[in-house]
Amino acid sequence: MTFDTIVTEQHPPKHSCLAGWYERADLVDSFAVRLPSGANTNIRSVGQAILGQPAPWFKALLTTRDRIVRLFGLQTSAELRGKNTEKDRIDFFPILSVDDNELILGEDDRHLDFRISLMIERAGSGPAVVFATTAVRCNNQLGRIYLAAIKPFHRLVVRSHLQRAAKAGFAVRSIV
Repeated sequence: MTFDTIVTEQHPPKHSCLAGWYERADLVDSFAVRLPSGANTNIRSVGQAILGQPAPWFKALLTTRDRIVRLFGLQTSAELRGKNTEKDRIDFFPILSVDDNELILGEDDRHLDFRISLMIERAGSGPAVVFATTAVRCNNQLGRIYLAAIKPFHRLVVRSHLQRAAKAGFAVRSIV
């Protein structure tokens, strides 16, 4: 089955639960890709396909990030995983809210607060589209420096995660 796996940059959806964050955010971006016909449209499964199955190169990048941020006293991904064991999450991202069409993940920290919205927009007769929107609010100078350092990588990572999930048909690999 072939379908369009092109990820495009979009305006952040106005009807997202995250829309209240846009105005005061230091970063807001949104990317979208079509869901293939017949794909599972359960928002948790879509979220798992996007964020829960990272590529090996991303894991290496995250390891590098963790080594650097540890020097500044920021939380590593392992610390976030350990801190959020009792919370509903995808990988190290805590799930803050979920409904039929949107999953909001995020974390508040002393340097910055971030939110990720994964939202399915279902068109009447056309294909459904998955939007990945990120909003970040910096709380201090360290947050602004951190955001400036990761911003170019962030865009690449979001696009890559969406495209990787789309190419796999938004299927979640089972872990045995």
